[in-house]
Order: sequence, then structure tokens, then C-alpha cells
Amino acid sequence: MNQSPNYMTPIGMKKLRGELEQLVKVERPQVVATVAWAASNGDRSENADYIYGKRRLRQIDSRIRFLNKRIEAALVVDPKTLDSKTIVFGATITVANEEGEQKTYQIVGEDEIDTTGGKISWKSPMAKALLGKKEGDEVLVKKPNGESWLEVVKIQFI
Repeated sequence: MNQSPNYMTPIGMKKLRGELEQLVKVERPQVVATVAWAASNGDRSENADYIYGKRRLRQIDSRIRFLNKRIEAALVVDPKTLDSKTIVFGATITVANEEGEQKTYQIVGEDEIDTTGGKISWKSPMAKALLGKKEGDEVLVKKPNGESWLEVVKIQFI
């Protein structure tokens, strides 16, 4: 299966690998032990530990497969190694709205989104509007709740 690259920062990759390791080395073995214990108790048709354990095992296995695919398709880009006058993946951008209020965002991979922490996906409407722009540029951002103009105040690679 040919996937498009899964751009992410080194921090995002570390987080995905950490979750995968937690599932494989801690959670899955615990659930397997619970299911084995529940199965040894006999009748499985009304054994809640067995039924819920098997369901949780399927959920864990599904998440493990998903994480493996995301990691396999990953293209890690370290913002600290970039040097660009324009906004590219990994950039940390400070923008000002029409009222002069400033906000800072980092353009990250889809698996790293944290809107409260200012991390936006490179596929988001805001990031798409900002990519390729430079300091001083004005950008029209089309969002679900309307349009807004932003000025690019600062571009950093941290």
C-alpha cells in the first residue's frame, strides 16, 4: 500500500514510539494475562472479564497496527536543522490578527496536533494558507467559522 508521507517532528515520532512500546510491552501482556485467567474459569459466554478482555485486546491490536503503519510511513523533519525565509513544515510562526493580537503556532504532523498548545497540522486550513509565506506577508485564512486576515510577524525553527 502506497501511503503519502506522514510528516512529523522528532518529538512526534518519539511520542508515537512511546505509545507503541507501552501497548506492546505493558498493556497487551496485562490484558492477555487477564483473558487467560478468565478463560481458565470455565464458561466464557457469561464471563465479563473474558468478554471485555477480548474486546480490549482487539482494540489494542488495532491501535498497534495503526501506529506501526504511521511510523512506517513517517518522514521525520527536525525543525532545528531547517533554515528558510519562508514557512515550511516544522516552522514556528507568530502571527497577528486584524486587532493586533499575536499567537504562535508550530506546523506539525497529523499525529502531533495540539491546538491548545499551538501545534497545527500541516494539512489544516491555517497551515495551508501560511506555507510558503514569509515575514511581513498578509494571509487570508479560510476557517469553518469564516475568514480572517493574519500577518506573519516571525518565523522560527526551534
